[in-house]
Amino acid sequence: MAEGGSALILEGGGFRGIFTAGALDVMQEHGIYGFDSVWGVSAGAINAVSYKSRQIGRGMRIILAFRDDRRFMSLWSWATTGNIAGADFMYDEIQNHIDPCDDETFNTNPMRMYAVATDTVFGTPAYLPCEHFPEDVIKVRASASLPMVSNRVQIGGHLYLDGGTADSIPFAVALGLEGTSQVRGHIPAERAVVVATRERGYVKTNKTEQMYLRSHRYDGYDYYTDALASRADRYNESRRQMFELEEQGRVLVIEPPKPVEVGNTGADGQKLLELYLQGRTAAMQKLDQIREFAS
Repeated sequence: MAEGGSALILEGGGFRGIFTAGALDVMQEHGIYGFDSVWGVSAGAINAVSYKSRQIGRGMRIILAFRDDRRFMSLWSWATTGNIAGADFMYDEIQNHIDPCDDETFNTNPMRMYAVATDTVFGTPAYLPCEHFPEDVIKVRASASLPMVSNRVQIGGHLYLDGGTADSIPFAVALGLEGTSQVRGHIPAERAVVVATRERGYVKTNKTEQMYLRSHRYDGYDYYTDALASRADRYNESRRQMFELEEQGRVLVIEPPKPVEVGNTGADGQKLLELYLQGRTAAMQKLDQIREFAS
């Protein structure tokens, strides 16, 4: 298949996504919009929406404004709705009313967006095209629905959860590397900018996934439990390949400069602001390279 253009890849990580928000704000402030596609996983998909709708500062505003609101992300929300991230509050109240997405700009922007989710029956990644808002926000919700603390999201007869289980950093599919799926309507990119939410030396363990498995919530979904069990190894191998491609000049990685002290589901405001500023600094340091990759 012919290759062409560039892709922007946004890793997830819950509140760590504020690093990504900082990097994207710098890109927008400097008019860097030349990517042919953007691929977001979980919090990365949420950030991708505001980038495609060209709303500078929106990702940062939402996290800082609602980090302590129990409707946003809390055990109260999990106990009362089945979702640790309040689905109605996040994907309706905020998305459409409190800090609304510019749906018109989103829908007319020709850059393609894919929200990455995991099919809980097959344990495989699904690259869900987000073509029209507000209808397609359900695909972003599917991408960001964490295992064990979220209800599965049904779309077109499939049941989805967080995309990080199957493909945490989807540069390989965006580049059309050997062994990856062909995504309908996507021409493999020649190069990709990846905004990662872990520092360069990070190595993932399977501690969190083992907790999910011990809950027995997904017993009977053998392919999905296999994906959970193998996630850490696949994630670490994916990062190894990503940095190898960076050395070859096909990938540019923007990542935090030091270990991140912000977790998936919460942090104090000072740490969040510091991480946002780290994202801005990291993007500024590579601004010329980003511009070149996006052209």
